[in-house]
Amino acid sequence: MSIIEYLSETNTAAAMPTVSVGRDRLFTALGRSYTQEEFEDLCFSFGIELDDVTTEKAIISKEKHLEEEKPTADDEIIYKIEVPANRYDLLCLEGLAQALLVFNGKEKIPKYTVANISKASMLKMHVKKETSLIRPFIACAVLRGITFDEASYNSFIDLQDKLHQNICRKRTLVAIGTHDLDTLQGPFTYEALPPPEINFVPLKQAKNFRADELMEFYKSDLKLKKFLHIIENSSVYPVIYDRNRTILSLPPIINSAHSAITLKTKNVFIECTATDLTKAKIVLNTMVTTFSTYCKRKFEVEPVEVISFDGKSSVYPDLSEYNMEVPLSYITGSIGVPLEVDEVTSLLKRMQLHAEKAESGEVKISVSVPPTRSDILHPCDVMEDVAIAYGYNNIPKRTLSSLKPLPLNQLSDLIRYEIAMNGFTEVLTWILCSKKENFEMLNRKDDKSTAVIIGNPRSSDFEVVRTSLMPGMLKTVGHNKDHPKPIKIYEVGDVVLLDEKKDVGASNRRLLGALYCGANSGFELIHSLVDRIMEVMGTPFVPVGDKSGYFIELSNEPEFLSGRQAKIIYKGGRIGIFGIVHPEVLNNFDIPDPCSFLELDIESFL
Repeated sequence: MSIIEYLSETNTAAAMPTVSVGRDRLFTALGRSYTQEEFEDLCFSFGIELDDVTTEKAIISKEKHLEEEKPTADDEIIYKIEVPANRYDLLCLEGLAQALLVFNGKEKIPKYTVANISKASMLKMHVKKETSLIRPFIACAVLRGITFDEASYNSFIDLQDKLHQNICRKRTLVAIGTHDLDTLQGPFTYEALPPPEINFVPLKQAKNFRADELMEFYKSDLKLKKFLHIIENSSVYPVIYDRNRTILSLPPIINSAHSAITLKTKNVFIECTATDLTKAKIVLNTMVTTFSTYCKRKFEVEPVEVISFDGKSSVYPDLSEYNMEVPLSYITGSIGVPLEVDEVTSLLKRMQLHAEKAESGEVKISVSVPPTRSDILHPCDVMEDVAIAYGYNNIPKRTLSSLKPLPLNQLSDLIRYEIAMNGFTEVLTWILCSKKENFEMLNRKDDKSTAVIIGNPRSSDFEVVRTSLMPGMLKTVGHNKDHPKPIKIYEVGDVVLLDEKKDVGASNRRLLGALYCGANSGFELIHSLVDRIMEVMGTPFVPVGDKSGYFIELSNEPEFLSGRQAKIIYKGGRIGIFGIVHPEVLNNFDIPDPCSFLELDIESFL
């Protein structure tokens, strides 16, 4: 016997980030108000989604597990917006508003610049050799003449948290530190020292801590304790000093209270320490481009020179654009819409990409990618932006000449159509279920040779791959028992069975399940459905033992009522079963009304 183990902790798909923004503040930034339906349409057109509409009170009540209060007219409406996981520029209100304004043609694409100052005048960050033992990279920049209000300040902090959870991978790859530059004096040094040698007052604290004491102190902090493992077992901890040996931060854990930014801060020093320099550059660019809109010189960022221990010098941030040429034929061929060069360049500009016709033999689009669009890595990304701006709903549907549906899928669709015509409603249930639902609740015994077992399941609800459609459909009825009767549902879906003949140790089977629940069992209706399916399949009813068609025989399965069940025999083999569901099984799924159920292996007809 072979058991396939599925490690559910690995290869988990990343969830799309959700950005919470105040509706009124967002509409003010966009220069107009929208109805909820209008804003949902705008989000869909831009490739994002309005996930939820709530209030600040409701969010706080949910976090504290309190009973939700009824909203009042004074409550601030909060929009929760889902954005693509690789669009770091959309993780706050400022980035969202900027992108939507350009998309709607209300503003031109911003031009981000680095302040034109000499290297001699730049702030310096000197990197010591010991940092290579723990966190080797750092990139820095300055936002001069910035003006915060309470909302923009909160957004500035929230963007850091969003980036830490997303591209920074919970600070393991990158950690962001932001400081009030007017409380510090350059040049700065980035060092790695033994924990007892590091002593400072951390953010939101009033007394000095040694770094090793700080690790113990934060083990009880709900927010910071999950980051301690990144450095706590190292012989040296990363630390940043200014000229006066004032500590700025202990990355990736906590900043110093000395340089904490406030609403009155005018000059912000941003440092990103990292184990991945590319990620650090992206994070730094995202921070400075997003919030340079509040600077006195809009969209201008002051650079910082980072000098490595080996004498190499780098200047950050790098806000230069890089160019990419994409054949027009690739864009139009992939989307399936004939577009002219001018149309494509206009659509790309709506997505904040400068574009023009390239001067070459083949018709190509020359695209300038700004520092905000780190997600543009390949011509397919450019093509996708053209498709979004054009509108997916505007792309005509067509069947690819090379695409032919599988016979099994064609048969599945035919059966779905026929059963729906008989008044049944399609349901889609989980392919994973608990062992109890798959066996015990159906009065079945686990013979250890049928079900594929899940290794390391996240929940007891998902312990095995279903071997029948029955438990999922009974659960559906159990959760909808107050629905008007009769309930007539069906499902066409796969089950998985252990199979030693297959190289993976298991095989899929496509089954049809149909269930009737009402004041009476509806056994005759399920029986007539069997006859109708066989008629549609061109399979005649024949005497017992005849292999030219199908016939039924009495069966004795524990999930059905004895004497009120039958197995379906086709070409000498059993392909299905139907009958009245046993009262014990109905009770297990909390169903008070009688039910009849049909399960049929439709692959047998191929």
